[in-house]
Amino acid sequence: MTLRSWLFVPADSERKLARSDDSAADALILDLEDAVAPGRKAVARDLLRDFLTARPRAGRHRQLWVRINPLDDAALADLTAVMAGAPDGVVVPKVNGPADVVRLSHWLDAFEAAAGLPAGSTPILPVATETPAAPFALGDYARQPLPRLAGLTWGAEDLSTALGASTNLDPAGGWAFTYRMARSATLLAARAAGVMAIETLYTDFRDPDGLLASCRAAAAEGFDGRIAIHPSQVPVINAGFAPTDDAVDHARRIVEAFAASPGLGTVGLDGRMLDIPHLRQAERVLARHAAIIRRAVDERSDLGSK
Repeated sequence: MTLRSWLFVPADSERKLARSDDSAADALILDLEDAVAPGRKAVARDLLRDFLTARPRAGRHRQLWVRINPLDDAALADLTAVMAGAPDGVVVPKVNGPADVVRLSHWLDAFEAAAGLPAGSTPILPVATETPAAPFALGDYARQPLPRLAGLTWGAEDLSTALGASTNLDPAGGWAFTYRMARSATLLAARAAGVMAIETLYTDFRDPDGLLASCRAAAAEGFDGRIAIHPSQVPVINAGFAPTDDAVDHARRIVEAFAASPGLGTVGLDGRMLDIPHLRQAERVLARHAAIIRRAVDERSDLGSK
């Protein structure tokens, strides 16, 4: 699964829901939580149920995920309203650790059975650092079977609120140490669990150059994609998390060099000695490039058939 851009869409806005059909995002996060005022939750559930039902899972050219409210808040009411619409996945906020994923998984078992959906067909993406306890549990995601776990993402805003912090930034404008630690631990935990690592949002949607640089840095570190808070951020994120032409060309040359010397564990290329880890990374770059090309072709085919 190659999902680079995840665009938040408030579920209580008919206009924004309708416009999301034209988004180039790989996935939409249809939000029932922070983007919806408490008095609008019921309206948002009704709008979202209708939105999902009008777009059957088999005919979607992008994934439609739902961010529910926290498990101890209104999550059950959210799932009751929307699961018949077969969301492609559920984003769950303010989790404290894998036990919350297990708890939600049991709920989804029941909702899938009631809606006639295939068992286990609704994966989960936890926002895994929004409570003070959550970062300490990140390593536990790899220590138990969590078949619905699709990835891990992190958030700084709710965590800073929970800590009573006046800011989550350092004097230079980057993340303060606590949040850098949570971010790095999320990446490590996702890789240990064998799932996607999704970078948090970039708040200044009027700064595409800064966003692109940040996305390229995150991709270089190992993140798979990023959350977007504004439609204008989507093409920038897609570009930032796609291998560049130079990277693809270099990866091909590495693979070709090893193919030309079968049985060898090291080869020389451009004055450098490369070993098997370099080959594996080159193969990952080419696989990601191929997956992005396939997604674009499939999307054009889906749109052309409508």
